[in-house]
Amino acid sequence: MAIEEPVIGVLSLQGAFEEHQQCLEASGCKTVQVRKAADLENLDGIVLPGGESTAMGLIGTGGKENLWDALQNFSREKPTWGTCAGMILLAEKCVGASAVIQDGQALIGGMNVLVCRNYFGSQISSFEMETPAPPKAIDSSPYPGVFIRAPAILSVAQDVEVLGRVVATPCRQAAVVLQELEAKIAQGENVSMMNVVDALERTDGEGINYKEVKVVSSGEEKKDIEGEMKIELPGAADGSNAREVICAVRKNCMLCTAFHPELTKDYRWHAYFVDMVKEHKMKN
Repeated sequence: MAIEEPVIGVLSLQGAFEEHQQCLEASGCKTVQVRKAADLENLDGIVLPGGESTAMGLIGTGGKENLWDALQNFSREKPTWGTCAGMILLAEKCVGASAVIQDGQALIGGMNVLVCRNYFGSQISSFEMETPAPPKAIDSSPYPGVFIRAPAILSVAQDVEVLGRVVATPCRQAAVVLQELEAKIAQGENVSMMNVVDALERTDGEGINYKEVKVVSSGEEKKDIEGEMKIELPGAADGSNAREVICAVRKNCMLCTAFHPELTKDYRWHAYFVDMVKEHKMKN
């Protein structure tokens, strides 16, 4: 029995939503731009694109209706994919400051991961690197991951499946955030959000220097049997501070990637999500 072509929404408040539409349609689905809660009706899935998570957070909470409440309900029932900023919106825990966490509560949430915002650096530090291909892809060659002010996942809960890892050095700002986070973890704090930490040192005179951060910690991300996250940061290499961080995860019908697959001509991750939507549509 043929499956009707799925209809996937793309959150279109800000960011690369049109590029996502083009990739999704090339992968076998129809798309709809989503700007208000009513746009979610009759959708089979949704993509939360890359862009600026703080801007999205502020736009989405404005007006008479709270779009985040509608998106939160939708994402608990139907396939949802967050890329870069979209991943931050779905994260339950975030360090590096963002408007996506209010009073300790994620605006959308649902993915029990700890994300470090802007782990890879500023806009001018954007780059491309090889990342793992999506699961079960016919072409299993490395995927060209485009990282633009990208976040990284530091820790995941038991119910989250890790789909990809990369080894990367945090930018100066992120390195200082991680140093402060490690201090909080050592004190037994349960961190759900942490603001930006100043990465500059002011001398007695008028000089300003970057803080020197040489962190060495052991262990990979920790999971417990209850599905709650026990945060232990990935170890940092001596000298370089490079860490193995997570760039792609899945939890049931929720998918997150730290990079921007919509900015390539490689549609493998979009095809993977379209298949997720089709499978969910068949079962429901």
